[in-house]
Amino acid sequence: MTTTLSERVSQSAFDGSMLRVVLLMDLHEGTQQQFFEAYEQLRHDIASVPGHISDQLCQSFENPSQWLITSEWESAPQYLAWVNSEHHAEQVKPLGACARAMRPLKFTVLRETGRGYGQDSRPATARLQKTPRLGAGIVRHALTFTVKPGSERDVAAILSSYASPAARVDDHTRLCRTSLFMHGNRVVRTVEVQGDLMAALRHVSEQPEVRAVEEAINPYLEQNRNLNDPESARMFFMRAALPAVHHIAAPEPESAEVQRHALFYPAKPGCGAALAKFLARQDEAAAHHPGSPVRSSSIFQRDDIVVRLIDVRGPLDAEPDTTFGVSGPRKAAVLDRLTARAGRRVRTAGHTMNLITDRRAPADS
Repeated sequence: MTTTLSERVSQSAFDGSMLRVVLLMDLHEGTQQQFFEAYEQLRHDIASVPGHISDQLCQSFENPSQWLITSEWESAPQYLAWVNSEHHAEQVKPLGACARAMRPLKFTVLRETGRGYGQDSRPATARLQKTPRLGAGIVRHALTFTVKPGSERDVAAILSSYASPAARVDDHTRLCRTSLFMHGNRVVRTVEVQGDLMAALRHVSEQPEVRAVEEAINPYLEQNRNLNDPESARMFFMRAALPAVHHIAAPEPESAEVQRHALFYPAKPGCGAALAKFLARQDEAAAHHPGSPVRSSSIFQRDDIVVRLIDVRGPLDAEPDTTFGVSGPRKAAVLDRLTARAGRRVRTAGHTMNLITDRRAPADS
């Protein structure tokens, strides 16, 4: 059976479909009223955010400390632009102060029955996802932060020397792969998780060997953090989050030899989402060609930071236009208009990140 392109795309923020965001929260005892008042303020602020359609606040009738916030958005990029903004980080501080635990979930909408809440007021641009996407149950996420200029060599040595934490989180969750890259003083750490991403990230952060590495790089960070202060740590990792916005992969035999690389694309101000969408479309076009050296691509984007994680068969520079994402007439010129490093000729080498460590979990762990 031939694998279709739609089956290869397991994640995309660029298909134009509506997004339903679900935030599960477990509150500290006695903070219910404080939380409700914080939400009342937030819902008035969020009503004017572009792309926001509606939201609901729900409280468990079994446990008054458990709450659920759902919101509906015209599309994923509009939600991501808001949730990744500094304004959002400040807006949700009062909510976070009340929460013992928070778990955000994001879903694109494929089907609906009846006339649900807010449906009458939906804009004409809000569309359903056309077809289901298939995947291997892998969730991808990344973190990015900068270190003080001049400390890059010391930071790289620290980040490459830690002992890997146990891959098994619980009966349903497993840490599959961690890849870490640097470009100048910018660090990017990507993770692949099978199961619950939040449970895996919490598991990793609790491991002594990982905690020791995080403490060791603290003096080198450009943004201060205190891992012993839950609010400081939460805000740091919220600002460092680099969400995956697109993933596509070609079927690959077990014996195939591929190498992992990361490319850093600094976008012009305000062009991050457009740049990520351009690269996603380039990768989808390349997937039509069985001989393409790019066997999988994950695109991460936050504001004007775009990182493309690719698994490549053969040398990285064998087909530079394809590996860089500019294959086709005038594609390099389009990329030049979107990036902050426009030049006469786009070259992969200036955007290739240095691999610090790439660790796969053993299959039987």
